[in-house]
Amino acid sequence: MLEKIFADLPDQFKAQQVSTTVSYYFSLGDTKKTVKISPNGCTVEDGKTVDNADCVCKTSPEFFSQIWEDGYRPGLKDFMSGTIKSNKPDELKTFLKAFGKDA
Repeated sequence: MLEKIFADLPDQFKAQQVSTTVSYYFSLGDTKKTVKISPNGCTVEDGKTVDNADCVCKTSPEFFSQIWEDGYRPGLKDFMSGTIKSNKPDELKTFLKAFGKDA
């Protein structure tokens, strides 16, 4: 499931939603991915390919799938309980918007 989500990202990318280059590192159980988005496109790489990603997201594969597939949007409770962890939660909203998942 996760591999398909990340493999499909470049095709789902909405360049007009992004004005700067941002790097994301996702740690989702055994799945680790670096995603870079910019006005020029989206790249997905296996593992951690940047020393300091602009935004780090750590959660379970199941919770990530809930967000991506089911439209669940984490709230303060999810972050406070540690269900999802991020150094920049607002940047995760930008990520969703860049793939048309902000509705």
